[in-house]
Amino acid sequence: MLKAQDVIVLLKLIGAAPDWTFESLAADLDISPSAVHRSLNRARDAGLYDARRRRVDRGALLEFLLHGAKYVFPPVMKGEARGEATAWAAPPLADRLRSSRANVPVWPDAKGRTRGIALEPIHPMAPESARRDPALAELLYLFDAIRIGNARERGLAGEELERRLIAEAAPA
Repeated sequence: MLKAQDVIVLLKLIGAAPDWTFESLAADLDISPSAVHRSLNRARDAGLYDARRRRVDRGALLEFLLHGAKYVFPPVMKGEARGEATAWAAPPLADRLRSSRANVPVWPDAKGRTRGIALEPIHPMAPESARRDPALAELLYLFDAIRIGNARERGLAGEELERRLIAEAAPA
């Protein structure tokens, strides 16, 4: 059974250097190397990671994120809070969608710059990992748009995820 941290590890691998190690991923995500190893074993068992080639199955991950993950990791909304904007209120969708800036989804965070409606992150390590890695942050924001967005927001997030996971990985 996949855990939320497994999704973050897989998304982190999308942008990782080819010579990544369990230790380097662990340091970047502030988890133990053994936790990274367990995550990748679960992802392998789910068909999302090819351990022999040390690669994420990007097509399978995209399908999971678009069609299944919101059911496995349902959104938990809370009251108003200060935090870090997510989903359509954060890049890359913020530039493509107009928002009234009222009631935008935010990950609750005392260091946050935005007031909005609190959305519990997929995993407690998500906000700090996102602060350290802007590319990972955008993938997590897109996933949040799929988790909580309406049809238009989910569609745009899906297109952007597909571009980042599939089109950018295609050989030139």
